[in-house]
Amino acid sequence: MATEALAGGQGESRPGRIARVIQFFRDVRNELRKVTWPTFDELKKATTVIIIFVALLGIVIGLMDAAFQFVFVKAVAKLF
Repeated sequence: MATEALAGGQGESRPGRIARVIQFFRDVRNELRKVTWPTFDELKKATTVIIIFVALLGIVIGLMDAAFQFVFVKAVAKLF
């Protein structure tokens, strides 16, 4: 009897693979219904901020690259 309890018993059956996949997609759908989606105006503002931030970051990295390149090219030229 103790082995039946440990093995899960004969009365209990696990759902099949297809049933688990279907249940997964049902759970996903239920979770997506709980999401608070942004309005179109919020989406435009967030997108604008991200584009500006990425552009500024690109400019800063480009300037740093140019500065380091200038410094190292001059330093190497002085060595020879």
